[in-house]
Amino acid sequence: MFGKMWSFGILIMTMSSAFAAEKPAQNGKYYVYYGTYTGGKNGSQGIYVSAFDAKTGKVSPPAIAAAVGSPSFLEIAPSGQTLYAIGEAAGKKGEGGGVHAFRIDPNTGKLTKLNSSTSGGAGPCHISTDAAGQFAIVANYSGGSCAAFQLKPDGSIAARSDFHQHQGSSKADPARQEKPHAHCGFFSPNGQFAYVVDLGLDQVLVYQLNRDTGKLTPRPPITMPPGTGPRHIHITPDGKTAFVCGELDMTVHVVKLDPRSGAGQVVQSLTTLPNGQKGPVKGYSTAEVRIHPSGQFVYVSNRGHDTIAGFRWDGQKLSPIGHAGDGVKTPRNFRIDPTGQWMFVANQDGGDVVVFKIDTTTGRLTPTGTRVEVPRCVCVKFLAKE
Repeated sequence: MFGKMWSFGILIMTMSSAFAAEKPAQNGKYYVYYGTYTGGKNGSQGIYVSAFDAKTGKVSPPAIAAAVGSPSFLEIAPSGQTLYAIGEAAGKKGEGGGVHAFRIDPNTGKLTKLNSSTSGGAGPCHISTDAAGQFAIVANYSGGSCAAFQLKPDGSIAARSDFHQHQGSSKADPARQEKPHAHCGFFSPNGQFAYVVDLGLDQVLVYQLNRDTGKLTPRPPITMPPGTGPRHIHITPDGKTAFVCGELDMTVHVVKLDPRSGAGQVVQSLTTLPNGQKGPVKGYSTAEVRIHPSGQFVYVSNRGHDTIAGFRWDGQKLSPIGHAGDGVKTPRNFRIDPTGQWMFVANQDGGDVVVFKIDTTTGRLTPTGTRVEVPRCVCVKFLAKE
């Protein structure tokens, strides 16, 4: 049984430079960081951290690691010494929200602010670094733009190196695609390109990165099917395949990439709903796509439907596995621990993070009953605790 609905589903396979920091710990010990929305009756105080034992599955109660306004998405530098967070709290007009760097205390997991910058556009919602830990890219959802930052050797944020305002709209969904809405950005494994997913344009924008200056040169975008509303992307380690989830029409797409030019083309599209049900469905939307460390499985979170959909990846195509939904409520980001045995699902509207056990042979998820209370959690990150 794969949660409450196993017989049908999806697993999405993805991997990118974001996995560089998530190295297996020889002793099985990890810190788990949680990004949240702050403020309001059910808001949090900022970034939380738990201790996690991958050998037993035991998770400690979360403690506040750093107080910061709405750190909804987190990234850990490949060195494991710095944590980055975007702050969705509004900044001064024209400057966008916050982009924060924190030094990680290896003994306690607590965070100390290094410095902050601004995203350049309204509503920042995602941050990631390249595999070398030299650059970060931020997606601004409300502003429909992206910004690149150079990172200093100590992990702090240098000046914004480039900014691009996206233009146009898709027209497929006038209510949601009336203008650009950048939702996430990742660097290619070879560090030559940045892929920025824009929900409003039905495109994955491609930028060539000048590693000397941090400038982003636009390349031909990757066109997604009309009405997809692409939200998140992940890229296989060889840089030849990307997986994109469609927020608006409940889909997952396989995109073949050319690592030399950055060009890409959609070669397969599947629904993330059971029984072959097609989207869009009112009140439903996908949120995250992740790859299992083995490279054999891929997962997508379904909001409204409140499930994690699973797929098997054979290197050529995706095939559905099933859905898990026990304890899931408005799932946003989720994360698989570096050993591939556990999945932590951030329930934005459930007030917690729920943990599933992963069958590493079949990819199926089994609820463990473990529930970590974190208010309005939307992001999870692992860090080896040596």
